Amino acid sequence: MKFRLILFFLLSVILSGCVGVSSTGIFGTGVSVAFDPRTVGTQIDDSIMQKNLAAKILIKDKKYLLSVRSKVLDGRIFLTGKVDSPEEKLLLTKLAWETKGARSVRNDIKIKEEEFNFQRSAKDILITSQLRTAIILNKNIKATNYQIDTYKEKIYLYGIALTAEEKDLVISEAKEILDVEDVVASIILLEDLRIQKE
Repeated sequence: MKFRLILFFLLSVILSGCVGVSSTGIFGTGVSVAFDPRTVGTQIDDSIMQKNLAAKILIKDKKYLLSVRSKVLDGRIFLTGKVDSPEEKLLLTKLAWETKGARSVRNDIKIKEEEFNFQRSAKDILITSQLRTAIILNKNIKATNYQIDTYKEKIYLYGIALTAEEKDLVISEAKEILDVEDVVASIILLEDLRIQKE
């Protein structure tokens, strides 16, 4: 009974969010609505999809609440985080594809290692901070439209670029960060969105 009450409370919290001045997702601060090139309708659809997926993942196993993150942009689902086995990674991919409205799924979830490496974790945080600062300072990049995750010195970029030039600039900034092993960019061009903001 206690478990059901806790599960109900967690689901209520996850499903109660609304799109306001800025949208907040599992990744943290989301894309600001004022700068978001998606229509309000598309933003709401994405928000509903993200909350539905988060609820499905939580119902499957509550341990995923902190270890797996999802982001939905224009019906495209992006997954990051860490799981214990390849089977869990496949299961989460299946859950994402089963989410109503999913147009594509990008699964960048990693398999956990046996021991935590503080030095590597600190380096990943530093890389993320350096890239965030670089794109904020670059006047040709709308920094609020991008999410950054770094894992094992590999940068994962998610977001919406207003132009192909901006997309190239963001990737270029990421590649210039010291100690970066690779850059995985999941950046959607404004012109590729289903419905563009007027």
